[in-house]
Amino acid sequence: MQALFVKGLRMSCWIVPHMMSLSCATLGKNKKLDGVSNHFGGGIDKNQLYLVLFCIFLFMSLWRLSFLFFMIFTFGCQQPPQSERTPTPGQPAVKDTVDVKTTALEGGPMKRLLPVKGALLSTRFKSLEELKEVVQIEYDKGGAPSVRLTHRSEGRQVVSVLKTGISEKEIKRAKDGSLWDKVRLGLRAPYIAIKRHDLMRILLLARRRGYLFGEGDAAFYDLSEEILYNISDEDIAHMHSEDLSEKGYFNAFNHITAQAFMTSIFSEKMADFIAHTHERGTMPELITGAFTNDQLEDLEYGPIDNYVDIINNEWGQELGKQLSEKYQIDRYTHWTAELLANYLNDIQRYYSWAFQIGFQPFTTQDEVVQKFSKKINRIMTDESLLR
Repeated sequence: MQALFVKGLRMSCWIVPHMMSLSCATLGKNKKLDGVSNHFGGGIDKNQLYLVLFCIFLFMSLWRLSFLFFMIFTFGCQQPPQSERTPTPGQPAVKDTVDVKTTALEGGPMKRLLPVKGALLSTRFKSLEELKEVVQIEYDKGGAPSVRLTHRSEGRQVVSVLKTGISEKEIKRAKDGSLWDKVRLGLRAPYIAIKRHDLMRILLLARRRGYLFGEGDAAFYDLSEEILYNISDEDIAHMHSEDLSEKGYFNAFNHITAQAFMTSIFSEKMADFIAHTHERGTMPELITGAFTNDQLEDLEYGPIDNYVDIINNEWGQELGKQLSEKYQIDRYTHWTAELLANYLNDIQRYYSWAFQIGFQPFTTQDEVVQKFSKKINRIMTDESLLR
């Protein structure tokens, strides 16, 4: 059977141009096909031809899926360039609306930034040992290596277990590799094939697509960028410059906001699948803890940054589940501007609680609210976008 399968793979690259010449009558008879027989020095019967057709279909499907998944992880988490509107310490954020502080979820007076409270900032940790004082990190180096991260805050905890598995780098290699590479990817990660349409929807939500949704199209990171600009002027004036860099608040907002939306609209499993596949490709050593000195000293892209991202992904999923329950959101929900503004303001309330900072609220008149609500609705209903 294995020899027949390999033969079918080889033949699939040759037989496509000849398929139109094969008639239904030929397929109905259990005899050898002369054209194919002459090319390979031996004939194939009807069952072999069906195998060839299956290989062709599998090749085309896996190529498209590998390309799609590669695009999601190459661009879905990519940081936008810092625009001229980026707030700096001592300079008020650019916003025309009135500065209104969002009330912290637990009530009471605002306090200065606490080191541990829900979401984390990677800029607050100067070594992996400092992070381990806040996040419990356990490595299992048995037959299937894994790392378990546990973060407890205000009587609640999130847990993430990162195991060996498909990474975005493997997806890229399959895309650029042979047919057999694509077949192996499909066999190792059937979830990609099963959820291919939702993966395409997430890709569209994660990237600007002006040619599909019009000029000024908004994506996940545009929402995070607007949240950054919504930080109150008073808090901006007292912030460290590194916290306003792309590895500070913006990175935390980007991970949590995107994961919340993915969880609310699709599922926690989908959000977790995308997050873990990305982290495996970013730094495989995260699973074993076998870091080099250079990696440990890299505060921007080393294990601290990646472990904080993993924890923030989990908080984002928890937030997404709560907001999904509050607003009864699922994949069939029609997003009005009012719903999206309320959803984003609740996300900002969470950030206010976690980081002890105030925000100006979103309104239904905000351009990003109007555009992104319409974008969600079209992506979830227009099947032509998935082709």
